[in-house]
Parts: sequence; structure tokens; C-alpha cells
Amino acid sequence: MDRFKSIKKASILGILGNVFLVIIKGTVGFFTNSQAMLADTFNSATDIFSSLMTYVGNKIASIPNDEDHNLGHGKAEYIYSMLISIVMIFMSLFILKDAFLFLFFGSHYVFSFWLVVVCIVTILIKFLLFVYTNRLACRYNNLLIRANSKDHICDCVVTFCNLLSCLLALNGYYFFDGLVGVFISLWIIVTAFRIFKESYDVLMDKSISDVTKRSVYEIIECYDEIVMVSDFKSTPVGYRYQISFTIYVDGNLSTFDSHEIADRLEREICSSIEEIYLVVIHVNPFRS
Repeated sequence: MDRFKSIKKASILGILGNVFLVIIKGTVGFFTNSQAMLADTFNSATDIFSSLMTYVGNKIASIPNDEDHNLGHGKAEYIYSMLISIVMIFMSLFILKDAFLFLFFGSHYVFSFWLVVVCIVTILIKFLLFVYTNRLACRYNNLLIRANSKDHICDCVVTFCNLLSCLLALNGYYFFDGLVGVFISLWIIVTAFRIFKESYDVLMDKSISDVTKRSVYEIIECYDEIVMVSDFKSTPVGYRYQISFTIYVDGNLSTFDSHEIADRLEREICSSIEEIYLVVIHVNPFRS
């Protein structure tokens, strides 16, 4: 349960941090008519939605298995991650349109040092959130929080470009503000597509990684009684996997002894590899 409590805390911090950033960015962006700052404001607004979806998805995923959901509710993480990515894509297209209009037709842009202050504050807050969420993502291998982590570090880069456009405006290079608005929109779209693909892969039951599969086979190879392995299959269950395969043992072994080997192997794989949620082993006699 520590996993779900930690992610809940991270999502709440993300919501509070981004609400604050939307207020200060939106205020300064509105009065200066900076397309880069307005795009950055939208970016933070989508972050609020992302953090909210992280909270809801994490809450549903934490519900234990029941009669209707025998393998639990873990895939809620990926459903909500996909929802986040779809909203990010559609909304960023509107910002991209406005940025292009500003770039080609121009608009009234009033430089203010508050733009610089807001950029610096944003970079500091987002970097701290990145460090915190990235640590959780590495510890718990959670797509929702990993998506949030990537979003936070992307925001640092995006806001740095925004800061650069503000400084260039001091010398009259206002067109760069429109360029940064376009860049921010495209950056959000690319990030959203990556999140969408990762969520889609899991929801479509993408196989376990080759690295984890090799780890399973390394454990199997330590059992001298197992002559051969076949029919290896895997199914994602939330952030972990259920695997099944067939082992072949000496046909002269008793049913009890052969299944005792399978039981020991199941326990060892589950205890040794975090990504594995459940192991189902079928035992066949080997005939030479």
C-alpha cells in the first residue's frame, strides 16, 4: 500500500503546484499577451488534469481483486494515462494554432520583468517535482507517475525556452515568442504520443520485456530437474505481469515430486522479480 499512498501524495503535490503556476503564468501572460507564456500556462493547466487523473487512476488501481475483477484493477493506471495523453494532444493543437497566428500575423506583446520572474519560479518548482516523482517512478515502476515525472522535466526545458524568448524580447526579437509557443505545443504533442503508445501497449497485452524474460530463464536454468521449457506467455496485470509456461521433467518422477519442483520455481520467480505478479507452471513428463 506504500506504493499507492506515495503516488497519491505526489499527485496532490502536482495539483497544488500547478494550480499556483497557472495563476501566476496566466496573470502575467494575459497582461503581456506573450504567446509563449500563454502556451506555458496551458501546459500547466494540462498538468493539473494529469495530476488529477493520476490521483483517480491510482485510487482505482489500488482496489484489490474481487469476484468481478480476479486480477485486480491495475490497468486503471494505463486507461487514465491514455486519457491524459489524448486530452494533451487535442488541447495543444489549439495552442499551436494561436502560436502560428502570432508568428505569421503578429500581435501586441508587452515585455515585463515579471515574465522572467515567473519563468524562474516555474523552473525551480518543476525541477523539485521532477526529482520527487522520478524517484517514485523508479521505485514503483508506475506509468502514471512516470508520465508525470517526464512532464515535469519537459516543463523545465519548455519554460527555459520561454525565459530565453523573454530575454530576447528585450532586444526587440518578439517573433521568438511565437516560435517558443509553437515549440511548446509540439513538445506536448510528442510527449503525449509517447504516453499514449506505452499505455496502448499494456492495454493490448504487450509481452514482458526481453530483460525480464531472460531473468526468468536464468532462474529456471538453476533447476537441474527441468529438462526443457516451452509455451512461455505473459499478460500485463496493472504495472506487473502474469506469466505461464510449461516445464518438462523426468517422467519417472512422482506427480508430487514434479509438482513440488514447479511450486518451488513459482515462489522463487515471484520473490526474485518485482515485475512478476503471478506464475502458472504446467508440468509435462519428458520422454527421451
